Amino acid sequence: MASFTEKMGEVSVVEGMQPLVSLQRLRKRYPGVLAVDDVSLDLYAGEVHGLVGENGAGKSTLIKLLAGATTSDGGSIWVRGRQVQLRTVREANRLGLAFIHQELNLVPYFDAVENIFLGHLYPRHWWGGIDWAALRRRVRAVLDPLGVTLPLTVPVSRLSPGQQTLVSIARALVDKVDLLVMDEPTAALTSQEIDHLFVVVRALRARGVGVLYISHRLAEIFALTERITVMRNGRVVTTQPSSQVSERALVQWMTGRTVDALYPPRTPPTALPLLDVRRLSGSFCREISFTLHAGEVLGIAGLIGAGRSELLRLIFGAERVRGGELLLYEKGVPRGLCLRSPAQAYRAGVALAPEERRTQGLLLARPIYENTTLTFLRRFAWGGWWVRRRSELAATQRLGERLALRSRSLRQPVGELSGGNQQKVVLARALAGEVKVLLLDEPTRGVDVGARQEIYRIIGDLTAQGVGVLLVSSDLSELLGVADRLVVLREGRQVATLAAGEASAEVVLGYCFGVQPAAHPTRSQGGVDAGR
Repeated sequence: MASFTEKMGEVSVVEGMQPLVSLQRLRKRYPGVLAVDDVSLDLYAGEVHGLVGENGAGKSTLIKLLAGATTSDGGSIWVRGRQVQLRTVREANRLGLAFIHQELNLVPYFDAVENIFLGHLYPRHWWGGIDWAALRRRVRAVLDPLGVTLPLTVPVSRLSPGQQTLVSIARALVDKVDLLVMDEPTAALTSQEIDHLFVVVRALRARGVGVLYISHRLAEIFALTERITVMRNGRVVTTQPSSQVSERALVQWMTGRTVDALYPPRTPPTALPLLDVRRLSGSFCREISFTLHAGEVLGIAGLIGAGRSELLRLIFGAERVRGGELLLYEKGVPRGLCLRSPAQAYRAGVALAPEERRTQGLLLARPIYENTTLTFLRRFAWGGWWVRRRSELAATQRLGERLALRSRSLRQPVGELSGGNQQKVVLARALAGEVKVLLLDEPTRGVDVGARQEIYRIIGDLTAQGVGVLLVSSDLSELLGVADRLVVLREGRQVATLAAGEASAEVVLGYCFGVQPAAHPTRSQGGVDAGR
């Protein structure tokens, strides 16, 4: 493939233009790792530029350098042809650089207006009170050109993830913005919300705003961007016009290896039951029934708010069961057990990897080994109170090798790891016990394609050993590629149980939206029943 310089004339948006922002030979070293190594990148006004790479490739560090959140060890940053020193986030904002981070950092009990103008002076009446009407007019002046309508007077905690993302964008646009950096903006959005976000991004591009778009979802990168820059191991591998790059080539540049199949072949499940869910009901879910078998991946499909995560929490004992029952099996023999607490679930061999790993699954400031052994600390305690650190580290080392965990040391704080490696720590803790049923809630959210492959490999290894997996995912292609069967939920109720290998995205989405297909796929047959 020809180099970018040979093709640059074909990208009209940059031809003959001065870069809006130019990063030249940036370097940043942390103890034990060169996070950014001699990186150069030009960003232009009116261009959506994609930035991709595996977790740990250096993307986040590069954003921090551009935002003034950290300082470089070498190289330079130029804005509109002038070299600048970005020592603080406020300095970056004054130069027209704005950032939408994956963690939106909204105040949940403030409404949209208060969040959008957070950190700005509010307009006031002559007598000193806040002029809320004038403030709402200013907000609409930001939103209207983008075609965005938001509830302005309700707490943002009650808004959908897509609406919260739009609030963050509006907050970034209150001041004059020349470059908007968006880091995984669609990680928690529905397909409709993603479509709406794309409309907003294109409207910004039409206004001459430059956009640096970071995402692990390659389909979004190809749909939105004019050029794509690939990073690996802290360096820029290539920058190419989006129209002349294949997804396969992009993945090879990102990972440094040939990618044959994203979803590895798996061993068919057995007819041996592990978990029987009978008319299970909670505060939101109603009368859910299915049987999970040894070696089976049972996918839970549905829109956000359909009750998928609530179902896993009910099974795990983290929410109160209001009706129905759970039966766990031991070598095919049922033993009645309705799990009342996570501690009881772990003792029974049921483990959960939660959806929000940073807030629900990890102690970010604590080291890897403490996060891994936290649930089973009693096993490493001598006399019931003295923790044997050497045994703790040895167990974590074995699990880390099993999961291909990449870190400087097992004593490294989990918060310093990439998203994919953080997810592996969550999985390591779930696997630290004798797991029989593994509940996975969005296990690949925010992780790159290489980490996804490793997580799918781990799932395949576990099911080959007879572990049953319940998999919740918003990525329908993932469910169809990994699961043996699908349970589809809508508004807290089970509307279909399908054989994943015979289902299609259209059929599953039809059930999700309440549009029952004229003819749906054959339900699972043979040794694995289709549920009740």
